[in-house]
Amino acid sequence: MKENKYDNEQFYQKYSQMERSKKGLAGAGEWSELQKILPDFQGKSILDLGCGYGWHCKYAAEHGAESVLGIDLSHKMLATAKEKNSASQIDYLCLAMEDLNFPDNTFDVILSSLAFHYVKDFEPLVANIARWLKNDGSFVFSVEHPVFTSYGSQDWYYDADGNILHFPVDNYYYEGKREAVFLGEPVIKYHRTLTTYLSTLLQNGFSLQQIIEPKPPKEMLNMEGMKDEMRRPMMLLISAIRR
Repeated sequence: MKENKYDNEQFYQKYSQMERSKKGLAGAGEWSELQKILPDFQGKSILDLGCGYGWHCKYAAEHGAESVLGIDLSHKMLATAKEKNSASQIDYLCLAMEDLNFPDNTFDVILSSLAFHYVKDFEPLVANIARWLKNDGSFVFSVEHPVFTSYGSQDWYYDADGNILHFPVDNYYYEGKREAVFLGEPVIKYHRTLTTYLSTLLQNGFSLQQIIEPKPPKEMLNMEGMKDEMRRPMMLLISAIRR
């Protein structure tokens, strides 16, 4: 997550107008499914990697977490997090998640929402997460689905009249850097296969608990473009326990 697009003023202003930015968790299409696989936060120490506006940090605090640390590379994101989602047990730190260094067995729960596809090297980060978690600690994260990241453009194919034809999936097994377009702006992301996500967890001592490809909730299907989200998976949710 070393590229810090979110401190670009033009990009940040566009991001701030998204439904998930304005409405928080209620505006995130995957939230209804992600909420189901979150662990009990009562009395727990929580680390949120790529915390953004801090919605998940506040949720953990409101559900009994003893301490919550939100990490993000963007000063603008964290300024908003402190404004909208502060609490006595929440601290925010501006740093790349790849540069973090904690003692072993520090956290009960580690979360990350839609951030790992900005990280170039996934395996060493997961190895660190495994060390930072206590025995039987929970690791829950969401990423953009490998079907969504494989081609790179992250846009549909259209006919001559601008109607959606299909979503392109190509170069799936060629992992690595992709030059995507998000909110009309060029953004660097990193594609990985589903096998890489899952096997990296298993190889670092995690036991898989839940794997979900979330569909848009029914109450959001009337929103513009949301019905088309039923045509291909956009996100992947995973929960695991460090054994």
